[in-house]
This record gives sequence, C-alpha cells and structure tokens, in this order.
Amino acid sequence: MKLPVSTEWLLHCAATLAQLDPGATASAAQLAQYYDLPAAYLAKQLQGLVKAGVLIATTGPRGGFRLAQPASEITLLRIVEAVDGSSPPYECREIRQRGLGALPPEECQNTCVLAQKMAEAHDAWRHSLADVSLADIIATLPPTAPARTRSRLASTAGNPPSHRSPSDAADPPPRPRR
Repeated sequence: MKLPVSTEWLLHCAATLAQLDPGATASAAQLAQYYDLPAAYLAKQLQGLVKAGVLIATTGPRGGFRLAQPASEITLLRIVEAVDGSSPPYECREIRQRGLGALPPEECQNTCVLAQKMAEAHDAWRHSLADVSLADIIATLPPTAPARTRSRLASTAGNPPSHRSPSDAADPPPRPRR
C-alpha cells in the first residue's frame, strides 16, 4: 500500500501540535516552514483534519491549528483515514472466473482466498494504527524533544513560509557543488 506524501506531512504536523502547550496553536505557515513544505498546499491538507474533528482551526493574529482532543484520544488511524479515507486498497474483481483459467461458478461460492488474505492484511494494518495514539508517539521521543519543538516552532513565527511546490516537497534539497 502506498500512501500520498501528504499523509506523512499530516502525521508529523499532528505529532508536532501534540507537543505544544495546552491551548497553543501553530499556523499552517509555521508548520510549513518548520518542515520546509509548501504552505498553501499544507493549509488545504490541514483543513481535512479540521473537517475530520482531529484539529481545531482558529483565526486572528494568534490563530492557527491545535488538537481537537487530547493526544491520547487521537489515533494514527484517524489521521490516516481523514487524509486517505477508509476504503480497502485491494478490490477483488473475480478474475478467477474469466479467461482460460476460469473456474466454474460452483467453485466460486466462497470469497476468493486472495481477496480474503488481502482483507485480513488491511484489517491488521488498520488495527495496528488504531492502537497507537499521538500520546504514544510523543512518549517515545527524547524528554527534551517537546520543548525543543516548541522553541523551534516559535522561532518560525513571523518568518516568511517556504515557496516550494508540492512536487518539490518530496525531493531533498539539492546538494551544493564543490
């Protein structure tokens, strides 16, 4: 299964917001600069988390995004599904009943074993993500990480955001020539 790059962005942004002091916010521009991402595109993606009830957006000079619930109540699955939906990645089209290798209909009364195994794998993946909250992620960070994150995020306030395109964000910055 391949997820879009925006999924990685939003997982990291949510984990970053989970490190803020209660009630504190970070703007899309701050988060974009923090991760060197395109601000306008990131802002659109963050709105998906607002619609899903994962984040709250506030307006005004001190506005921005914050978690809508405690980090312990927001699972990785909720974030992934807010971005990518919950549809399974595999769809059986019953090709076992077509072509030269077609099985007779009476041998296809049960679900295709391949579709069954793919569904089991998808369910296991979903359960794995549902068992991990943002608080669990934050608990694995070094003890100094949240304070460092808050400090570095605060240093982006008032600085102009990156102007990279969405396609540039997935590529590493060019190396200087010697």
